[in-house]
Amino acid sequence: MFVYKCFFKPIFDIFISFFALIILALPMLILAIIVKLDSKGPVLFWQDRVTKGKALFKMPKFRTMRTDAPKNQPTHLLDNPEMWITRSGKIYRKLSIDELPQLLSILTQKMSVIGPRPALFNQEDLIAERDKYGANDVLPGLTGWAQVNGRDELEIPVKAKFDGEYVDALNKGGFTALKMDISCLLKTVANVFKSEGVVEGGTHGK
Repeated sequence: MFVYKCFFKPIFDIFISFFALIILALPMLILAIIVKLDSKGPVLFWQDRVTKGKALFKMPKFRTMRTDAPKNQPTHLLDNPEMWITRSGKIYRKLSIDELPQLLSILTQKMSVIGPRPALFNQEDLIAERDKYGANDVLPGLTGWAQVNGRDELEIPVKAKFDGEYVDALNKGGFTALKMDISCLLKTVANVFKSEGVVEGGTHGK
């Protein structure tokens, strides 16, 4: 358990995020320009999210909503989420490319490539459910087991249960943890291409 969770996984995260940022530097610059040209406001949207130990950190995303949209509110709580999303934002969110700036958070070890998606600081119901499974005691991820098993379509108790299954696998370490991480990566790629599980105004928001 210790070798994979405390040694291999952090090294893997730093390696992947570092080289991904190099390879994706030009595409991300183009994406940033599109955001800037599409609507007024900053390129990046920084939001308070929960990391390991329920500490808060600023998580970056490409801005996909208008600057006058309600702040710090899950998408599912908005009356009409579509009215706040920009033209480029609709595409970015569908393809999940708005999440790419989080590679910076992975590089600085505030996030991992794989783990429970970081909750909003005010998503007390989700945070409380994750406490039951120890899911607040690991680094949140760019993608995770709950993400590839329903994402926005999941109710919070179900999402937290999937997060708990991931934590169990991670705590077992070795081949079990490695198999879970590889499975999450492969399913993430497949879901992105199929745009599965993305529901604006869905169960828990992004």
